[in-house]
Amino acid sequence: MGALSKLQTNAKPVAILGAIAVLAALAGKFRSSQQAQRATPPPAHGRHRKNERVAVNAIFFKRLGSLLKIILPGVLTPETGFMLLVSLSLVSRTTADLWVISTSTSIERAIIGRNRGEFIKYLFHFFLGMLPIAFINSLLRYSLSELTLRFRTRLTKYLYNLYMRGFVFYRLGNLDNRIPNADQLLTTDVEKFCASITELFSNISKPLLDIIIFSRKLAGAIGAEGPTMMLGYLVLSGLVLTRLRRPLARFTIEEQRLEGEFRNVNSRLITHSEEIAFYGGNQREQETMNSSFARLVRHLRKSMQFRFAMGITDSIITKYFATVVGFLIMSRGFIAAHNSGKSQEQVMEEYYRNGRMLMSLAGAVGRLVLAGRELTRLAGFTARVTELVTVLKELDAGEYKRSMVAEQSQSHHLPTIEEMSPDFGPNKGKIIVADHIIKFESVPLVTPNADILIRSLTMEVHSGQNVLVAGPNGCGKSSLFRILGGLWPVFGGTLTKPSKDKLFYVPQRPYMTLGTLRDQVLYPFSTSTARNKGISDNMLVEALKLVQLDHLVEREGGWDAVADWMDKLSGGEKQRVAMARLFIHRPQFAILDECTSAVSVDVEGIMYTHCKSIGITLFTVSHRKTLWRYHEYVLQFDGHGAYEFKPIEAESSTFGS
Repeated sequence: MGALSKLQTNAKPVAILGAIAVLAALAGKFRSSQQAQRATPPPAHGRHRKNERVAVNAIFFKRLGSLLKIILPGVLTPETGFMLLVSLSLVSRTTADLWVISTSTSIERAIIGRNRGEFIKYLFHFFLGMLPIAFINSLLRYSLSELTLRFRTRLTKYLYNLYMRGFVFYRLGNLDNRIPNADQLLTTDVEKFCASITELFSNISKPLLDIIIFSRKLAGAIGAEGPTMMLGYLVLSGLVLTRLRRPLARFTIEEQRLEGEFRNVNSRLITHSEEIAFYGGNQREQETMNSSFARLVRHLRKSMQFRFAMGITDSIITKYFATVVGFLIMSRGFIAAHNSGKSQEQVMEEYYRNGRMLMSLAGAVGRLVLAGRELTRLAGFTARVTELVTVLKELDAGEYKRSMVAEQSQSHHLPTIEEMSPDFGPNKGKIIVADHIIKFESVPLVTPNADILIRSLTMEVHSGQNVLVAGPNGCGKSSLFRILGGLWPVFGGTLTKPSKDKLFYVPQRPYMTLGTLRDQVLYPFSTSTARNKGISDNMLVEALKLVQLDHLVEREGGWDAVADWMDKLSGGEKQRVAMARLFIHRPQFAILDECTSAVSVDVEGIMYTHCKSIGITLFTVSHRKTLWRYHEYVLQFDGHGAYEFKPIEAESSTFGS
């Protein structure tokens, strides 16, 4: 009893002084980290974004709740079933841990007591228990992996339903500048968010279960005071570490942003490799990539240094200091006199059993405290994924945010947005859907940056009235088509047009999709859609004959041939395949944007004549004088905000020059 009193008398001041020292050091580290975060300026390209503080707070839990409704939509779902399987595996794992502790201490008692029979008996029991324990461990890992995969599947499908709805994917990259690296968010960040959710579920539920079970066992063996002291330590250490880990969320967000930026720089090099090679811009591009990578490395190094300091702190608080607390608790019962009537083997077995349960309790406490680190990291991923969901929903509703040209228009001779009426703005124009007519009534042609190219465009085109669109670069030709196609918002006036499935756009550089040769001609129809619409391979052959490309089927090995068609086909072949698509789809109106620049004049004439014969009305942008004969009207932009819309017969010869 005297030894116990002496131990407690010496240990308490040391524990108190140690706790005070640790808290003081951690508080200083936290303040320096906060100052460093505030002193670091935001990157130049991201200063327009709101510098939002991310932490484990009410906002985080609200965001997390909205995402949980997506990945866990109901009770009777496979995800709930796998969560129950994880919980069952965790209960089985804790039960197995208790069995291992009991069996191993019995083996150690037999060894200390030199009892060969009991040693063989309990060793055989331990041997028999290996298979079910291994099965439980493997089942737990599998169920956690499957749960992560199912969460990711739910969230990915939800995001892609928003991303690919209408023209949201286009608006995200061309109209809105809040999310510069959507591919990073849709892939890496979603995967890490789902993995973090599952890991957090495991790291919280298993320690909580261990704490409940081990506390009950220990309360019966050494009294309720021991588990109470350990749980009190949990609360104190959890509060301290949660406070200190706050910068981790910001580190996570910035790391993912910089990773996305670095990936985007490399993607641009691949996409524009030919242009860069012609310019000889390899050194300049290398400087750009090195600069982007250097920013990432600096941030990762700063993050590693912070995690290094936090690793030391975590180890001291959750492992070693918790062990000290455990030794103090265990010493109370076994130095006391009430164990004096037991044999040495019984005392040793009881000490080992209770000690291991206490150490397991301390380990559970430590894992629960460390779960706060994962919670802080999860806050960063939650903020990024929630921002993506918010932006996608706003874009789907026609709302976008972009840095406007505030000081002046990019072209001094064009009017500025401030000069327009209050009714002028994104999506404030009226759109009427009607067949066989395209009518602009006082519709301004405005870029996403609010540069006004044409203050008010008024014209009316009915089916059968082909229109040639002419004018210098930057005058509004492409803007007209983007507004007509629904890519850009209507800032004012009234636009009457057919539904989007009755408009077809053929660009100068046609897009070739992944898939077979048949897919190239049918695009954007799939094979099953085309079959339902009664489109046969014979019809595809006829379309290719019209553009003098029917030999392509035999040359490439049949309709089911698969290749990288962007590289496989020449520029002229791709343009003719795009025109064959037009003949297959047969829309009411077609927008031809320099789409025959690589096609011979005779083949071009055949294609335009066929369009007229099957009732496709054309809006054509071309510098070839030979195409004027296939059009009835001309829309001429002068590049200074003015335009003319007249029949071609009434135009002077200068229009055809």
